[in-house]
Amino acid sequence: MRVGLFVTCLVDLMRPRIGFAALELLERAACEVIVPETQTCCGQPGYNSGDRASALQLARKVIAEFEACEYIVAPSGSCAGMIRTHYPDLFRDAPAELERVLRVCEKTYELTDFLVNVAKIERVPGRFEGSVTYHDSCAGLRELQIKAQPRALLGKVPGLTLREMSQPEQCCGFGGTFSIKFGEISSHIADRKCADIAACGADAVVLGDLGCMLNIEGRMRRRGDITTPVLHVAEVLAGVGESKV
Repeated sequence: MRVGLFVTCLVDLMRPRIGFAALELLERAACEVIVPETQTCCGQPGYNSGDRASALQLARKVIAEFEACEYIVAPSGSCAGMIRTHYPDLFRDAPAELERVLRVCEKTYELTDFLVNVAKIERVPGRFEGSVTYHDSCAGLRELQIKAQPRALLGKVPGLTLREMSQPEQCCGFGGTFSIKFGEISSHIADRKCADIAACGADAVVLGDLGCMLNIEGRMRRRGDITTPVLHVAEVLAGVGESKV
């Protein structure tokens, strides 16, 4: 399978090893992976802020860069959800382009969804000695129904035990620009998430969106927890993050 890896802005800028982990997992799944060097943003920040013009410009760029690939995979439910779910709305006033857009939408997947439902992998290269708890990021959960897929893959990691929070689907308070516009509310939501994480007693927190990771880890550190690892699911599956706690 010829797969285009959409790295995402945050991964590129903040934690590139997530991108390398995704690449490792896709290659282990016998995919030919293409990583367009000119890729930048999917347009989500502009779209969510009402700047449709810039979002549309970036969406056209994404389509041009990736449409030749058999599949498009992103280690982010948020960015994959933007492409798959919101691009049709973004192009609603451009009917001449809509068929092309829909073809791209249909072959866009979040990483764990692709590994489970398309590549159907049986094993993963990573190993983790300890317990983890999984946070369901809002965008992936609501827009792409990403819930069982990461847990199924974590179940294949030798040494790993999954401990569920009481409310794994509860928002972490990030919400992109929400955390900037409504910082106080965001902090209260994040505090509830951090308390839930602490109560479940897991050794590490795992999730699938770097925005949520940064928000949760930042709040945990401010609350005094400076040791609990906060990891992307790709890091754990590929064995490139902390493999022992």
